[in-house]
Amino acid sequence: MEKTVFESGAIYINGVELNNTDNIEWQKHAKFNGVFTKGLFSGKDSSNNLSAMLVRIEPNCEIGNHIHEGKAELHEVIYGEGCALVNDKSIVYKPGIVSLIPADVPHSVKANNSGLVLLAKFTPPLN
Repeated sequence: MEKTVFESGAIYINGVELNNTDNIEWQKHAKFNGVFTKGLFSGKDSSNNLSAMLVRIEPNCEIGNHIHEGKAELHEVIYGEGCALVNDKSIVYKPGIVSLIPADVPHSVKANNSGLVLLAKFTPPLN
């Protein structure tokens, strides 16, 4: 999968550079095979307002059905294609799609042959 512009950028909070995304390692997802995350910033970094991460789903892999208790999630598709199932409704995921998943709503995301990269944001913060 090719590198996205978000993977070689910088993270600013309140006008101060927090980190360069090249310096952040991809981490294997604890539950889902072929899924990797790159934590951009946490609740601690944002005065407990928001957390954000890049999520990379390898070709034909998926994030299985799950919920985030008490946390809303916003997906911005930045690379690849696939589909999401949000509260039993199917959404085609491709660059430019933005999807809000309210707190406590079941959802899953599957990548097609090209793989998929999402910018995922959580409020309140996931971590």
